[in-house]
Amino acid sequence: SIYNSDRYGFNNPDKEWNQKEIEYLLVGDSYTHGACVNRPHDIASVLRALSNKSVINLGYGGNGPLIEYATLREYFNINTKKILWIYMEQNDIDDLEKELENKILIKYLNNLIFTQNLKQRQNEINNKANIYIEVESKKVRAIEIEREKFKFKLFKYIKLFNVRYSLRSKPQLTPPTKLQPEFKKILKLTKYLAKENNAKLYFVYLPAYIRYKKNYNNINYQSLKKIVNELDIPFIDIHTEVFEKEGNPLKLFPFESYGHYNVEGFRKVAKTIYKFTKH
Repeated sequence: SIYNSDRYGFNNPDKEWNQKEIEYLLVGDSYTHGACVNRPHDIASVLRALSNKSVINLGYGGNGPLIEYATLREYFNINTKKILWIYMEQNDIDDLEKELENKILIKYLNNLIFTQNLKQRQNEINNKANIYIEVESKKVRAIEIEREKFKFKLFKYIKLFNVRYSLRSKPQLTPPTKLQPEFKKILKLTKYLAKENNAKLYFVYLPAYIRYKKNYNNINYQSLKKIVNELDIPFIDIHTEVFEKEGNPLKLFPFESYGHYNVEGFRKVAKTIYKFTKH
């Protein structure tokens, strides 16, 4: 997917930051970010169209729960009405395990007034991003030169690429990481942030491809749902509200294969979220 990012690097039309009131503020990983679909087909864009109100998407690929909470702390708009915490069952808990080892991120968990003032440091962030892009571009150019040097035959190259892609694209059925106690603390702190700013917090549970391809149930599903209910946070279960109602849930994935949701999948997710939150 390709998009012009907003002033902070997120997947939004920049004018959204100028609105006096934000109807929806989204946090999540690549599914929230809008991976593999272009606007207006990502969740935030569909919500924008359905509500005819302002929506800010703070989601980004690779994010886990602690980064998402830190992102809220740094970029929260005080005029937000609804916060959507969009959880992906396949990798969010694994991501949290890695995040808990980060010395900077853990400060958000243990210190309610800690901040990096990221909104005020955008020029510094842009400079670092430009350096990173330049370094990665040089790597890509070096690879392209090597390819030309060895003059791979097109047929062999395509054959090798397809084999590698096929192997890489198969979903792994490794047991999920056990739900960490810090997860409940993160949600509790997020609810506190929402309450202090007169916003309503919703928890949106996204199911993964392997649930339908391999009849695979995540062992954290019930315990996670219990935590959300204990904290009195509305739980929007996309598994039961969308995918389970489909004759063939796999049709909401690209070519019924492993990956992010397709355009129809994201549209149905956004419509369901809107149905449960529009009042």
